[in-house]
Amino acid sequence: MVQIPEHPAPTSTPQYSVPTSADVARLAGVSRATVSYVLNNASAVRISEPTRRRVHQAAKELGYVPHAAARSLRAGHSRMVLMPAPAVPVGPLYSQFFNELQWALSRFDYTVVQYGSVGLQGDEAARAWAELRPVAVLVPGSGLGPQGVAVLKRSGARAVLTLGPERVEGAHALLMDHSVVGRSAGAHLLARGRRRIGVVMPEDPGLDIFAKPRLEGVRQALHGTGATLTEVPLAYEEQSAAQLAARWRALGLDAVFAYNDEYAMLLMRALQDEGIPIPDETAVIGADDLMLGRLLRPRLSTVHIELPSGQELAELVDRAVRDFGAPPGTHEVLGATVLHRASS
Repeated sequence: MVQIPEHPAPTSTPQYSVPTSADVARLAGVSRATVSYVLNNASAVRISEPTRRRVHQAAKELGYVPHAAARSLRAGHSRMVLMPAPAVPVGPLYSQFFNELQWALSRFDYTVVQYGSVGLQGDEAARAWAELRPVAVLVPGSGLGPQGVAVLKRSGARAVLTLGPERVEGAHALLMDHSVVGRSAGAHLLARGRRRIGVVMPEDPGLDIFAKPRLEGVRQALHGTGATLTEVPLAYEEQSAAQLAARWRALGLDAVFAYNDEYAMLLMRALQDEGIPIPDETAVIGADDLMLGRLLRPRLSTVHIELPSGQELAELVDRAVRDFGAPPGTHEVLGATVLHRASS
């Protein structure tokens, strides 16, 4: 019979000492102030490159990382840039854009946090973001109002920037007018001699923020030309594309702007399966200039969307943080160029 003690013997837990900046300074042979200057990327103090390398090597050996909260207290603000996750589906182009931006902001010593706001919208979402006390907030899409901007600023945000179709009072506006994409596509199809033009409208309502301005852009391009415009609803599903292709000839269209390259590729395959030759019977153009579009046969014409580089936008965010007393600015950050290929 085994006796079980009433009070089991405590197990010893290994204790680890937390390295400090003093430990780093001792190992690197420098002062604690020098450690702080190097690890906080202070630009106001000149530190030689060999000294910087010694400090970084010592910090790496000891496993030392600066305390973000303590650093924020000293600076009077955090170095966190909060980026709410987009509430709408985004394609590869925008994913790459945001990845570049996050990398560029990290070069300015900002910590980028992407916040999933599922179930939160508008000013309610802004209150949730404010709880994290970010120094800047970069909001994609629409929905944030002036009250939400005020909440963020009262919580300590030095800069609020919106990336969308219109300005919001109190915030820096990075305007993305997607009507220029539709105007470019519509003008191209007109120049190719097409006069009965369809515009794919995704059935996903989350894409309306992009799709409706693009539709309006095509409408502007066709105005006064005698060309007709037909809205063509389409779900991003093979079955939906096949059903549309089956009644395509009844629509009487000789060209289509398919919203973007992904929808264009979906529709092109369905039209070809239905025996509709492209571009002889129907010209097709997409948008976003995805690599896959160049691999299709015929190669897909597209609207190449021009966005600012991550570095340019990171510099803008940094200026807004440093000059937080300046009035909000407005910047148009989207351009468009048609790349004519065989599909049109």
